[in-house]
Amino acid sequence: MATPVAAEAPGAPAPPRSRKSVTGTRRTVAALFLLPALVLLGALVVYPIGYSVVRSFYDQSGDGFARVDNYKALFTDDGIRTALKNNVIWVVFAPTVATALGLIFAVLTERVRWGTAFKLVVFMPMAISMLAAGIIFRLVYDQDPDKGVANAVWVGVHDTFAQASAFPKAHPGRDSPLRADQGGFITQTPVHAGTPVALPLVGVAPDQMPDDAKKAVKASTEQGKVTGTTWQDFTRGKGVGTLGAPDPSELGYPGMKIEAVKDGKVVASAKAAADGTFTLPAQADGARLRLPASNFKEAYNGLDWLGPSLVTPSIIGSYIWMWAGFAMVLIAAGLAGVPRELLEAARVDGASEWQVFRRVTVPLLAPVLAVVTVTLMINVLKVFDLVFIIAPGSSQDDANVLALELYRKGFSEDQPGIASAIAVFLLLLVIPVMWFNVRRLRREVRR
Repeated sequence: MATPVAAEAPGAPAPPRSRKSVTGTRRTVAALFLLPALVLLGALVVYPIGYSVVRSFYDQSGDGFARVDNYKALFTDDGIRTALKNNVIWVVFAPTVATALGLIFAVLTERVRWGTAFKLVVFMPMAISMLAAGIIFRLVYDQDPDKGVANAVWVGVHDTFAQASAFPKAHPGRDSPLRADQGGFITQTPVHAGTPVALPLVGVAPDQMPDDAKKAVKASTEQGKVTGTTWQDFTRGKGVGTLGAPDPSELGYPGMKIEAVKDGKVVASAKAAADGTFTLPAQADGARLRLPASNFKEAYNGLDWLGPSLVTPSIIGSYIWMWAGFAMVLIAAGLAGVPRELLEAARVDGASEWQVFRRVTVPLLAPVLAVVTVTLMINVLKVFDLVFIIAPGSSQDDANVLALELYRKGFSEDQPGIASAIAVFLLLLVIPVMWFNVRRLRREVRR
């Protein structure tokens, strides 16, 4: 007869079981598999962080304990303070603008046939390294409009509304009847009707003369009027030409403005024809002729994009060019998961497209927008390549950021203690942003 098995008493503890991971693998085995990764993580991440923290409390030589002097330098050193200010500008504007552009691109390209092609073009800069992008934008922002695309466009727009002078280098030669006056030139003696006036100038290269310039001719005499010629008088005697008189090989100054001045007031004015001749009314009799400064205004050369005042916004622009595509792709992925019924319901209720976008689309995309913004914030705190490559040496101090200052302190100025302090400070700046991101992700998982 079988022995009856004793029933377990109610509430008795269950027998101990071997503890396994969620995948069914023993934890010891899992730890052995993870050990190589943990060793690499400790060697490449934990140890450098720990060493940087320790090194930040030592002096330049590494032998003397500097206490918190290196951290005090973060707020007293002019270069670090400039870098900190620029990092604030980067964190505020770069992620915001890149995310906003990504949102606009993602929403607008949903409604067009060629949206995929547009997304491909916008995302393409992500395939370019920071080094290559820096070299590209160093050329884009070149001061010379013949080289820099930005200034070529800017100068083209400017010259459409304010045409530059064709004679910025023109000036009187030897024995000229003209003398300097308020940025322009004026005749030394009054002129009179019936006597043609010669206003010779030099200094304009032949290839810089206007296309409509014609051969200069001596002005004819007109009764009761002041006539004259203004031209490029480059010929010099010795049987080749006559100084102070138009020669067949010389060109007139078309469009040159001439003013008749009496007692400091302009009584008449005229513009020279293609051959340099001009005619003034009778009021100009007894006046002195002035070529005003507007004739010699230097050609507009665009903006100094890489100068002290614009270098940081210019580099931020290049960063946005690279990362707006990244933001667009992530937001477009989130937009694909937005329930279309909600959008259609809002339209049926009479909401305009702007109201649908502002009150429905954006709130539903808030988690995605937060991910993109936080990711870009972490990224811009570490920006180094673009600033180092795009900013020229003359304005690199004005474009300085913490990552670049870390490099300069550690290698150029041989101050490893301060460089370590900057590295620790950057880590402290990144930790709150990462903590916010992790907390938000956990909240999303719970939902």
